[in-house]
Amino acid sequence: MQKFLSDSEQETEAIGERLAQTLQGNEVIAMFGGLGAGKTAFTRGLAHGLGVTDGVSSPTFALVHEYTGKYMLYHFDMYRINSFDDLYSTGFFDYLDNGVLIIEWSENIMPFLPECRITITIKTVSEQNREIIIEGASEL
Repeated sequence: MQKFLSDSEQETEAIGERLAQTLQGNEVIAMFGGLGAGKTAFTRGLAHGLGVTDGVSSPTFALVHEYTGKYMLYHFDMYRINSFDDLYSTGFFDYLDNGVLIIEWSENIMPFLPECRITITIKTVSEQNREIIIEGASEL
């Protein structure tokens, strides 16, 4: 387990970018954290670290955004997913092993996540500060 303290959105992005440098191209990254914790900022950094040049935004209504970089990056938002049928309808299982999956609101699909995954937990410490805990990844 690795812990980081972020004092800004830019610092959160930088931690995501560092994680990108350790990826092999078919990881599942499960993200946990409350509304406004910094999950999308972390994902922007990860995408930048993978060479994605498109703007990264939360896929709240689209459910998944696809980005091309060093590896394909699939950014999921599972906030509105409440059942296996909901998850299945997103095409989630077709994406496994076809790129890097980063999943916001992973707690909604925990029983369906692969055991071999990277887990990112972002905790709000104060208005500006976040604690970022990374499990299952190479040393950053």
